[in-house]
Parts: sequence; C-alpha cells; structure tokens
Amino acid sequence: MLAAVPRVAAVTSYPIKGCAGVTVRAAHFGPAGAPHDRAFMVTDTAGVFRSQRGDPRLALIRPRVSEDGNRLTLEAPGLDPLDIPVTAAGPVRPVSLFGKPYGGVDQGADAAAWFSEALAAPSRLVRVPPDHARVTDGLTPGTSGYADSSAVHLLSAASLDDLNVRLAASGGPPLPMDRFRPNIVVTGWPDPYTEDRVREAAVGGALLGWTKAAVRCAVTLVDQASGARSGPEPLRTLARYRRQARAGTGGGGGVSFGAKFSVVRPGRVAVGDEIRVTAWDDTGAVPA
Repeated sequence: MLAAVPRVAAVTSYPIKGCAGVTVRAAHFGPAGAPHDRAFMVTDTAGVFRSQRGDPRLALIRPRVSEDGNRLTLEAPGLDPLDIPVTAAGPVRPVSLFGKPYGGVDQGADAAAWFSEALAAPSRLVRVPPDHARVTDGLTPGTSGYADSSAVHLLSAASLDDLNVRLAASGGPPLPMDRFRPNIVVTGWPDPYTEDRVREAAVGGALLGWTKAAVRCAVTLVDQASGARSGPEPLRTLARYRRQARAGTGGGGGVSFGAKFSVVRPGRVAVGDEIRVTAWDDTGAVPA
C-alpha cells in the first residue's frame, strides 16, 4: 500500500486579529504570511489589543478585504454591514501587543463605532503601517503583522484526530479545526504531531522555516461559531500530554498544539499542493 502524500487541505487568512478567518483555494504567501493576515487589529481606546481571550465575540465578526486591498467589509450578527476604505498610510498611533509597542494606522470613526457596538466596549481599528518592520523570534526569524508571533500557523489533521480521540475517551465532543485557527491544514501525515519535527518545508511555491511550537491559550476555549467560551477543553486534555516550557508570548508553562513557521521564500500555496519536507529534527525534542 502506497503511503499517503502530505498535502495542503485548507488555506486561511485572518485579516483582523481575533476575528473570523477567510478560507480560500489558493493564496500568495508573502514575508508576513497569507494575504492581509492579521494586518488589522482591534484595540481599546488606550491602544491595547483586543483578542478572543477577553472579547470572545470577535469570533463572530467576518471581515473581507477587497482583492486590491483598498476596501474592508465587516459583518456580524445583529449589526448592519460596514464597508469602509482602507487607510493604508497616515498618522500612526501607538498600540501594544503583549506589552510590546507597535504602531497602527487608525481606520476612522465609522470603524471605531461599529466595533464599539459589536463588542459593547469602546474600541478602535488599526492597520499595520507601511514601515511596520517587526522581527519575530524563534528558530527561523521572520516577520508578521499583528499575529501573536510568527507569520504561519500550520496544523495537521492527524494531530486534531488524535486530540479528538482523547477528548472522546474523556466523554467530550470532538472539536473542529477552526477552534485552533491555523493558516495551513495538512492531510496525509499518518502520525499525529509530525509538524513538531519539520524544520523546513516547501509548501507549493513557498518555503517555510520552523520557528516554534504553537503554545495554546484561552482562545481555544472559544466556540468559533457562537462566540462563547465552552471550556475547559481542549486545554485540560492537552495539558495531560502536550505540556512544555513556554516561550514567545510570556513566561511560565504552556501546552503546544501545531507549529509556527516563518516564510523563508514567498510563493503561492493552494489546496492540494504537496508538502515537501526538506529538513527534519529527529531528536524527539519539541523546541518552545
């Protein structure tokens, strides 16, 4: 029996940090990942980022960026859609992400009012400025927009299948892939957590370099369809077998599920593309 060929099963971009993703058949991955991925961010009036950790209803907001990148459409249950021009350049206001200072181009009063109503809290919407020169950490440094860390989050279907078997053994329901918000989903790896050992991979026309394990947080407790917390899973089950030292977004311990990558060589990534691993780590250790 021939071994399955690992392939891209889904490609998703998340234009606004914390909001719903846009799944496509193909996309050009640039240095900062999928098109417009985390190019926008919702903040409070002091410039501190909002995420599903504290504002789970962000999951219900569905953004769309026009093909030319000049317009942004916002939809959410109970609200009239909003279509606004994207302000790509202009005065930059200070914003912060995990306590680190960045800049953001404010997207105006209409967007601020819309998000304030959607989240029932005073909010602003910002976009990465043209001179956003963020350098991300990890084994293969790179860049990204307002992502938690690296540009690309990759997760295999085999890993989710294994987690769901463990959840079922504890009497819990299976979780869908969107609970983990990956940019690239891989099928065809027979063993779960194969992504832990990948150090470099050609994915379609792009070349990705490992940065770190994806350490999970309270966002995984949010049902992406309802915008409500449904915890304590999957963190409770993951903590039983995926705990490791935490790095990147804070101290202490954490549980990993999936892997983060930098874009070493930009290129087109499409559903059905083969994953060609060009470098492995076979020590069995999973770097934080």
